[in-house]
Amino acid sequence: MRQTILACLISLPLVPALAQSTDGEALFGTHCAACHAKPTEEKTPTRAAMATLTPNAIVEALTDGAMRIQGQPLSPAERAAIAERVTGRPVVAASRATGAGLCTAGAAFSPAGMRTVWNGWGPDTHNTRFQGDAGGISAANVSQLKLKWVFGIADATQSRAQPAVIGDWLFMGSQTGAIYALDSKTGCTHWTYKAQSGVRTAISVGPLGSAEKPTGYAIYFADAQARAYAVDASTGKELWSRRVDDHPAARATGAPTLHAGRLYVVTSGVSEETAASMPDYECCKFRGSLTALDATTGAVVWKTYTVDEPKRRGTSSSGKPLWGPAGSPIWSAPTIDAKRGLIYAATGNAYADPAPRTSDSIVAFAMDTGKIRWINQIRPDVWILGCDAQSTGGNAKAGENPNCPEDVGPDFDFSASPALVTLPGGRDLLVVTQKSGVGFALDPARRGRVLWQYRWGKGSPVGGVWGTTTDGEYAYFAVADQLTPAPGGLHAVDLKTGQRAWYVPPQRAVCTAGAGCSSAQSAALTSIPGVVFSGSADGAMRAYASANGEILWTFDTNRDFATVNAVKADGGSIDGPGPVVAGGMLYVTAGNAGFVGTAGNVLLAFGL
Repeated sequence: MRQTILACLISLPLVPALAQSTDGEALFGTHCAACHAKPTEEKTPTRAAMATLTPNAIVEALTDGAMRIQGQPLSPAERAAIAERVTGRPVVAASRATGAGLCTAGAAFSPAGMRTVWNGWGPDTHNTRFQGDAGGISAANVSQLKLKWVFGIADATQSRAQPAVIGDWLFMGSQTGAIYALDSKTGCTHWTYKAQSGVRTAISVGPLGSAEKPTGYAIYFADAQARAYAVDASTGKELWSRRVDDHPAARATGAPTLHAGRLYVVTSGVSEETAASMPDYECCKFRGSLTALDATTGAVVWKTYTVDEPKRRGTSSSGKPLWGPAGSPIWSAPTIDAKRGLIYAATGNAYADPAPRTSDSIVAFAMDTGKIRWINQIRPDVWILGCDAQSTGGNAKAGENPNCPEDVGPDFDFSASPALVTLPGGRDLLVVTQKSGVGFALDPARRGRVLWQYRWGKGSPVGGVWGTTTDGEYAYFAVADQLTPAPGGLHAVDLKTGQRAWYVPPQRAVCTAGAGCSSAQSAALTSIPGVVFSGSADGAMRAYASANGEILWTFDTNRDFATVNAVKADGGSIDGPGPVVAGGMLYVTAGNAGFVGTAGNVLLAFGL
């Protein structure tokens, strides 16, 4: 086990010295300037904004991230040259493992610990993100939470992977692809495993073989190249891996959901959205999908795409074929409805005309076959990068990108999981939140019919809105609204009526004013009896009283931390995953090096 940790050196796909002999300015002009020199829309970062990022973050974007299709023609040295030219700083070579903070005891993972769980995107597969057993944390004592230990994520500029907690074990992925098994009470490291690409999904833990007589326990996750994995929970040994989609843009951002011996894996394709801004790109062929795998073997049970197979639909003004339908990615963890035999997924925008009816929708799949049972399309939306509606007047023909749709959508994805909640009288609701600034309650018994909708914000195409939470009485909606005049804030809405119970305006940002400092609250929310936790792009984690919205506790992550594993680490913007509560502890990941956030690489553990 110790050898596994020491051998896990997270290598960047380049040697920094190689970049010195490559003309980064010329490469930027050829491959990047068309979009980034003078962006026509707010979602595209300027060169000045890119300069605030770390060079390693730019290399990662061109290798595994949103710009990986654009980065494919480039060599590792050329990607490094662009990053160094734009930022004015050298790419940093991977650090070597120190061997610090290793657990001394060799105890194997125990299934007895399954009693204390935050397993996957939430404590259960309904994705309400409500932890009914907070292990003693309450509204009365949440202000007494103290930092117990900090783990530094080596070589990362983003900390956007949500941990799972099973008893005394904690499992978490990372931007570099390193998977960590830690002691949940002390932060010491049991083992480390290296995936083939970065991992931002949450992790699920479950039995191998039958639940009654398991042959062992595994952790399950997926990476930025759409590979799903099963790894032995005790040792970190790979059991199987399978790529669920071969499209160059396919990646897993939403956590796979584990249920009854199957692993349900979703795919998104943001890098095709960005590649479509290139006039000679054949737009577009990516389509979102949901794949059911046998959790013990990794075998495909079924796979369902969210749109039909793309066909040629014309020729662009640059002479390249145009394809469609495309898009309808699934950004978030799917939600299990065992009573109805359904699994629900929320989809994003279409990439090509015309918009299929599955884009910007809640889609119900049959768990046994994958067949789509019903679709509720909230608002059709066709969007790709380089087609700003404001700059083109809403008409693609007025723009320079031949791939633009006729009507450019506002890019109002559903990027959060549907939350399945049962009201006291027994009625079920699906609660969903959208980048449009609206939250919805749907009726799963009536094919997702809208019961009420609530406007919590203006809406913004920038960034994601990663999750609501509900405690059975209220639904809670945080205000993202990135790059709008008034980001941030929190709403509580009565589940029965859709009427506001209370609202708390955005708080004064705790970060230093400048690039990346924002009050936007785009991270997923988490609730426990009496408390709602919300992280913010300003780097603060706040606890609100669920009764009236009073802020009970605030922790500012914007500083350096001493870590249990001797890795240099600091906090930053909280975005994507929400906090995890299990066993009387609160776990928070901080750091989002996107152009609307500030970098960080920490996992923070708090206790009473």
